Amino acid sequence: MHMAGPPIMRLSSLLALLRPALPLILGLSLGCSLSLLRVSWIQGEGEDPCVEAVGDPGVPHDPDSRTGLDQSDEDFKPRIVPYYRDPNKPYKKVLRTRYIQTELGSRERLLVAVLTSRATLSTLAVAVNRTVAHHFPRLLYFTGQRGARTPAGMQVVSHGDERPAWLMSETLRHLHTHFGADYDWFFIMQDDTYVQAPRLAALAGHLSINQDLYLGRAEEFIGAGEQARYCHGGFGYLLSRSLLLRLRPHLDGCRGDILSARPDEWLGRCLIDSLGIGCVSQHQGQQYRSFELAKNRDPEKEGSSAFLSAFAVHPVSEGTLMYRLHKRFSALELERAYGEIEELQAQIQNLTVLTPEGEAGLSWPIGLPAPFTPHSRFEVLGWDYFTEQHTFSCADGSPKCPLQGASRADVGDAVETALEQLNRRYQPRLRFQKRRLLNGYRRFDPARGMEYTLDLLLEAVTQRGHRRALARRVSLLRPLSRVEILPMPYVTEATRVQLVLPLLAAEAAAALAFLEAFAAGVLEPREHALLTLLLVYGPREGGRGAPDPFLGVKAAAAELERRYPGTRLAWLAVRAEAPSQVRLMDVVSKKHPVDTLFFLTTVWTRPGPEVLNRCRMNAISGWQAFFPVHFQEFNPALAPQRPAPGPPGAGPDPPSPPGADPARGPSVGGRFDRQASAEGCFYNADYLAARARLAGELAGQEEEEALEGLEVMDVFLRFSGLHLFRAVEPGLVQKFSLRDCSPRLSEELYHRCRLSSLEGLGARAQLAMALFEPEQANST
Repeated sequence: MHMAGPPIMRLSSLLALLRPALPLILGLSLGCSLSLLRVSWIQGEGEDPCVEAVGDPGVPHDPDSRTGLDQSDEDFKPRIVPYYRDPNKPYKKVLRTRYIQTELGSRERLLVAVLTSRATLSTLAVAVNRTVAHHFPRLLYFTGQRGARTPAGMQVVSHGDERPAWLMSETLRHLHTHFGADYDWFFIMQDDTYVQAPRLAALAGHLSINQDLYLGRAEEFIGAGEQARYCHGGFGYLLSRSLLLRLRPHLDGCRGDILSARPDEWLGRCLIDSLGIGCVSQHQGQQYRSFELAKNRDPEKEGSSAFLSAFAVHPVSEGTLMYRLHKRFSALELERAYGEIEELQAQIQNLTVLTPEGEAGLSWPIGLPAPFTPHSRFEVLGWDYFTEQHTFSCADGSPKCPLQGASRADVGDAVETALEQLNRRYQPRLRFQKRRLLNGYRRFDPARGMEYTLDLLLEAVTQRGHRRALARRVSLLRPLSRVEILPMPYVTEATRVQLVLPLLAAEAAAALAFLEAFAAGVLEPREHALLTLLLVYGPREGGRGAPDPFLGVKAAAAELERRYPGTRLAWLAVRAEAPSQVRLMDVVSKKHPVDTLFFLTTVWTRPGPEVLNRCRMNAISGWQAFFPVHFQEFNPALAPQRPAPGPPGAGPDPPSPPGADPARGPSVGGRFDRQASAEGCFYNADYLAARARLAGELAGQEEEEALEGLEVMDVFLRFSGLHLFRAVEPGLVQKFSLRDCSPRLSEELYHRCRLSSLEGLGARAQLAMALFEPEQANST
């Protein structure tokens, strides 16, 4: 006992000394062991069973081959196979599809085919189109009448034979030929059937597309077994794409062998005899529910579960009954949506107490984004004040203008909604009646929608009939609904642009700089664009014995034609005492085809590839005209120049104007000139249509006076049904120049010209400094 004491004490003291370094020693030992183990795996001899497992079992393993990874110490290097095209074979250009959806093989979900007749095409078929057409990607109407008059907004296919079996056979053949590769499901119905479109679309979205399915209201054939069933045509039925593809080869045989007076029975027998497939009412847990409407039954009083959950209702004897059914089911869907919203709001309110902000973080209305929070005074969203008759925020800058059109309807709807919500909350104790609107405020919040604050003078009526006037403030919100992509016509960037440059004698010197910019921005990159110079001579200019003011312009155009072979710059000479933009455009329009895309420019415009492409994309024939807003630089004498970008590491550069090229050196600030509208992109056919409408509405002396005060944009705005797209164009940057406004312009055009020139001098702060600096110098 006594001899064992000292060694134990020495061991304990040694462990105490080594304890701080013990983790380091263990870590080094473990790292060295893992490294040695990894080296033994990499450099170990023998065949790798994993490499042999992935090889071809029918090919013997060669240890010396390049595929034996265990025998090679070199890293794997990819082998680049150069592209080689046989010169003896003709070159075949690869054509890409117009839409990526076509290239990927994606298909639309549902196509609806409606069987109609001569007697019901203009009544029941129109009612079907008005109630369900906006819910489906494609809605087609099939009739046996030849040369049927097509109602507006409907796509009607005429087969020329009204026999039921023939009509059904040709309908299926048409669907297979034209739409068999584009849709997954085909729903066939009659025009005396009301379909609950959202439920039908949801049903098609829950079904698998890889099965042969014939789904509808199953009916038994007379004298046949229970397995032989067909889908009743009055309630509609779904056919899968795979089933339609299999059925197509048997249509001719079924049409000759099967006799039936009803198209739905003929289709059911054809499917059973040729493919052995019968109608089913339930598939993959989805039940096709339908309701048979009794004669003279009021849809408003129908409340059975079968009616409320039906996908289709049949028969519908007249168009008014179709609209009443649609109103009833729309109200049911609206009530269901409001119920779901209330449930979700209750859940959000219950979960808010568990969040870090607590109830303070709950926004109003519940479930919608909180109001936008500005980070500076420049981001504050302003409120627009209005009354029942006037608004105090006008588009033309006027302090007060009448409240009319859609804006008046919007305000009226907000007031009625506020009154309805107040009555719903306080009835039956109180009933409110509106006397008048005291004050109204509204603003658009991009995160929420349109917000309203209304001061209402109300008359409150109690249950005993007592009346009292009350003034109450209410807040409302019209939230942003689901964002939808508007269908737009297809446009291409390959369209040729015809630039039109009207030139006055005073602008001849500035035209030389325009031609050089046109050569650098259009001719040099070989843009698909042409230029027409419209030379406007005054009454005494360019006559006998007088010098030609456009002699230098013509020489510069000839020089560009010589410099760029194949280029032709056309010019037209016009003599006018008071040139009007519309009259000048009339001259050019007669010289070009109707499908010409015009780009009306000014002598200060600097077109480029990006500007021309946006002109092609934003001007749509028969749909839209584009009038860009250019960026106008300020007067360099008032606005300080922005230095060119410095070397790397020299610090951040000041912002440049939109579309400015840093290689051009210093630039000045500016603004987008909203007053100018001389530049525009439009098609000749659209201009001719608007011009003809102007001539039809204004005749004689009235037309002559109107043309003096109109620009081309005004013609499209007032005498055309096209969309007028007005947007800023960062690629159009105009240098500052002193421009004179002709006193022969109309009062409105002269005012806009003067306002554009004055606002283009400089920012308000720069103009103020230019005024105050001389005063300070004189005072000292």
